[in-house]
Amino acid sequence: MAALGGARRRPLFLLLLAGLLHGTAATFVVTDGNGTACIMANFSAAFVTSYDTRNGPTNVTFDLPPDAAVLNSSSSCGKENASAPSLVIAFGRGHRLTLNFTRNATRYSVQLMGFIYNLSDTQIFPNASSKEIKTVESATDIRADINKKYRCVSNNQIHMHNVTVTLHDATIQAYLASSSFSKEETRCEQDGPFPTTAPPPPPRPSPSPTPESPSVHKYNVSGANGTCLLASMGLQLNVTYSKRDNTTVSGLFSIDPSNTSATGSCGPQLVTLDLRSSRIHSLLFQFGMDPNTSQFFLQGIQLNMTVPDARDPTFQADNSSLRALQATIGNSYKCNAEERVEVTEAFSVNIFKVWVQAFQVQGDKFGSVEECQLDENSMLIPIAVGGALAGLVLIVLIAYLIGRKRSHAGYQTI
Repeated sequence: MAALGGARRRPLFLLLLAGLLHGTAATFVVTDGNGTACIMANFSAAFVTSYDTRNGPTNVTFDLPPDAAVLNSSSSCGKENASAPSLVIAFGRGHRLTLNFTRNATRYSVQLMGFIYNLSDTQIFPNASSKEIKTVESATDIRADINKKYRCVSNNQIHMHNVTVTLHDATIQAYLASSSFSKEETRCEQDGPFPTTAPPPPPRPSPSPTPESPSVHKYNVSGANGTCLLASMGLQLNVTYSKRDNTTVSGLFSIDPSNTSATGSCGPQLVTLDLRSSRIHSLLFQFGMDPNTSQFFLQGIQLNMTVPDARDPTFQADNSSLRALQATIGNSYKCNAEERVEVTEAFSVNIFKVWVQAFQVQGDKFGSVEECQLDENSMLIPIAVGGALAGLVLIVLIAYLIGRKRSHAGYQTI
C-alpha cells in the first residue's frame, strides 16, 4: 500500500521536475513537394506519463531525445478546404508527438496536440504490464497572429489524460510566408502581461452570485476483478488563492460531469477515482481500507488545476491522511446533506448527495446503506417536533375531559 500511495503522490513532483529540467531544444521543419517550408518549430519537451506495472501504477518522466525527427510520411502542409497542416515528430520505439494546426482570417493555432506511445519500449516504460500502443490528445492554448511566430519562453504544460507534455522556450509558426521564422511574434500568456496602454480603473466590486448546486453524476471504476468503486455525487471545489494584484480571494468551481472524464484504478488496499477536464488537470480521490475495523473510507484527495486569474495559475493541493465517507466494507455510505471535506487550508471539497461504495461491490449495485450522521440528525428534528405536538394534543384532550366531567357534576340530581 505504501508503494502504491507513493506512486500516486509522485505526479505533482514530476511535473515540477519536468518544468525545471528540460532537454536540448531542436528545430523541426515540414516542407511541401517543392521543398518550401510551411511549418517550423523549435523547442525542448519533457513528458510525464503514468502507466501500470505488475506492482501497480507508476510514473515516468523523460525528455524529447536529440534524435527525434520529423516523420515526413505523416507530416503535411495541408491542402486548402481539404486537410490541415500537421507536424509529426517521431522518436524511440514508435513514439509520436503530433501538432495539428488550424487558422481563420487573422490567427492560427495548434488546435490539437496528440501523443502516441508504445508501452513495449522497456527503456522508457520498464516493467509495464501491457505492451499496448496508447493514444492521448488535447486542445492547446498555442495560437498566434497570421504571419507572426508563436513565442513562449516560459514552460507551457499540455495535459492529455495521463500524459503531461511541457514545452520550454518554444518558437512555432505555421502557414509560413517564407522559409524562415517571421521577425514579428505573438507572445504566450505565460510570458505576460504585456501592457500597451494605461490600464482602465478597476470596476466597482459586486457581490459574487451564489453558484448553483453541482450536477450529481454516477461514477464507476472497474478492474480485472470487476467493479471496485461506485460513486454518485455532485462536487464543488473551494479554492483560496492570490490574484495578480496580490489580493486573496476564494473561488467556487463546480464539476460539470458533461465536460469531465473519469478514470481510476483498483488495488487490493487502494481504489482511486481520477476526474479531469479542460481546467482540472487531475482531481484524484483515494479510498483506503482499515482491515482492523473492516471499513473503507476516503483517505486522500489530490488537486492540480488552472485558475486563470491567479498570480500562479497552477493550483495544487494534496492530503493523504483524511478519514471521510466511512462505511463497512460490503455496505455503502450515503448522505443527502451537503458534506465539506477540508483538504488543506486553501482547498476543500463540497460533496452533494453522496452515495459511495469502495472495494467489495457486488453486481454493480450499491450494498446496504449506512446513513451519515448529518442525515440522522435531520431525521431527529421532525420526530422531536411530532412527539412534542402529540404530547400537546394529549394534554389538551385530558384537560378537556376533566373539565367536561366537572361541568356534569354541577347538575347532578339530589
